[in-house]
Amino acid sequence: MLDVDIRGGELHFDASVTIRFMRTLRIPDDGRECPLPAGLGEFPIFHVADYADRVPASWRGRGGVFIPMYQREAMWISFSGRRWKPNAVKIGIAGINAISGGEWNETLSAHPQDYVVVPAQSWVAGIHTGDGLRQFVAAPLRRGHASAGHPAGGMIRIVVFEPKPGRFPDKPPSWEYDDEDWMVGPDMDDPELGVGYARQTIHPDVHGVDTWDLSNSGHLNVHIVNTRMFKRITGCPPPPSPVTAEAYKRAGVPWSALYEADMDDVPSRPRLRKAKSLNGRQTDFVLP
Repeated sequence: MLDVDIRGGELHFDASVTIRFMRTLRIPDDGRECPLPAGLGEFPIFHVADYADRVPASWRGRGGVFIPMYQREAMWISFSGRRWKPNAVKIGIAGINAISGGEWNETLSAHPQDYVVVPAQSWVAGIHTGDGLRQFVAAPLRRGHASAGHPAGGMIRIVVFEPKPGRFPDKPPSWEYDDEDWMVGPDMDDPELGVGYARQTIHPDVHGVDTWDLSNSGHLNVHIVNTRMFKRITGCPPPPSPVTAEAYKRAGVPWSALYEADMDDVPSRPRLRKAKSLNGRQTDFVLP
């Protein structure tokens, strides 16, 4: 079994796969394909065990980590790994396979392919559905919001599978390489540049589904919490985010009044409260 180590803003599945959760802008849900905005830094990661007496009871048996997310931001998941010994990775949320859009399970399927191969696949930006991509976003800051109707709620489930023995070398090749060479995805150096599109490509598994060892895997549960829930759990405000109205303006992505919901830390005028309730049509896939 693969052990999971959390170091700063990274998840390390032994020496096999490293995962980071990247901040980005929310794409307008207007039915049109839109350039996916660049990454704006990593989300901070917190251990569920460190707040065991304050997290929801359903988390305690599952363990894992949690990430605070503002209403104004979305997330894409960054992967890096060994070129000489790749891994298969599955991502699920609320009982849905984020890669295929089908029902979640912890086996691997080739038809349709319901996993990615790392490092060939360096990023995943959301949940694939029949009509495009639904970004990973936080639940709205309103009372009575329901989850997606699955016992796991909005928890992200990540499972990393090792290859079967003998399929790839057990040791790295003698030539040297830089781990950063394949840590690519939406451009992280220029936040004004949009690369990729909402209809993201999932690279096919050129090795074949039989390559992966279902008995040798590592898994982790990642809970996404909105700012209000984060404050209830930790007693502290969430760390500041670089995702601002100005960042939306630079990227040419519309700013929504919905994104101001996190600003309710101070008393607001009745008119502002009313404006925040005018949510309009919101069909992003949300995480409670």
